[in-house]
Amino acid sequence: MSIKKTGPSETEPGPVPESGPLVDVRDVSVVFRKRRTLAAARQVRAVNDVTFHIDQGETFGLVGESGSGKSTTGRALLKLVPTVSGSIRVAGHDVTALHGGALRKARRSMQMVFQDPYSSLDPSSTVAASIAEPLVVHEKLSARAARTRVHELIEMVGLRASYADRYPYEFSGGQRQRLAIARAIALNPRFVVCDEAVSALDVSTQNQVINLLERLRAEFKLTYLFIAHDLAIVRHISHRVGVMYLGRIVETGPAERVYSAPAHPYTQALLSAIPDPRRESERIVLEGDLPDPAKPPVGCPFQTRCRFVMDVCKQQVPEHTAVEGGGEVACHLQTSGPTLAGSPLNDLEPNRVAAAP
Repeated sequence: MSIKKTGPSETEPGPVPESGPLVDVRDVSVVFRKRRTLAAARQVRAVNDVTFHIDQGETFGLVGESGSGKSTTGRALLKLVPTVSGSIRVAGHDVTALHGGALRKARRSMQMVFQDPYSSLDPSSTVAASIAEPLVVHEKLSARAARTRVHELIEMVGLRASYADRYPYEFSGGQRQRLAIARAIALNPRFVVCDEAVSALDVSTQNQVINLLERLRAEFKLTYLFIAHDLAIVRHISHRVGVMYLGRIVETGPAERVYSAPAHPYTQALLSAIPDPRRESERIVLEGDLPDPAKPPVGCPFQTRCRFVMDVCKQQVPEHTAVEGGGEVACHLQTSGPTLAGSPLNDLEPNRVAAAP
């Protein structure tokens, strides 16, 4: 592995080096059972018929409020949680059909970076031991060869090789996350899920880690699923974006199109919360909280909080339809009301839209 010190722009992702889907997710659902002391168990559909793909070398950003299902989706892609329906293909592997040794072997090409670095760094072991573990187990490297590789990996993420014998508590949060990234790329994976990987860091450190992730993507042709609730961060690193609400993807598309011309009322509300001195429109405040995922509303999942709700929204789940500029949106306004893409929400009249057939 060569160590590359320079990286792409801080404000936008570099070009996708190769084309073609590396990750193909179709109609995937994840259901959890929540047991209550004095009542029967409830079924919670955390992920509901989710479909998307990620091209080779691409960063696909997945955003949404807490409880939207985005982290569960990421874990399902690596079979860290079971699915009840649908198919997942990653790097040629049918993930849903893998078990035992075949699953362990496939996971060499699929890795995850968690929000909490302690999820992958053992607090009681040196960082060298934590990073070397997958090299010894999967690559069968000798102790000396593993240590040499560990030093390379630590330097690759911008730290000194001499840090190898330190313990996780001796590092800052940003440094621990760099070390977690080093462990994630140790086996040369093709696909990495970054689950809120920078959410716990300060703004300056966030930018540094994002630049590191983008440099590694460009250098080693990695493919990312980048999960976050901060839309500004997702815009800077993602080529395409998916927006989740109550277990469903409500909009997908090229990052530039989604951010400049969002097609779903929920996406527009989320984007209105990003400070932008160039934008004159006011913030769109969503009324109420996310509905109980164990008792989702009939029809469109967003209909209880949407100020453009129509009768059809309360009866039917909207189909995904194509959006000008790329991507899809699941919204009845595409077929039964004024299209939102390219039209600022503040220019539309909610009462007039609500009266549409």
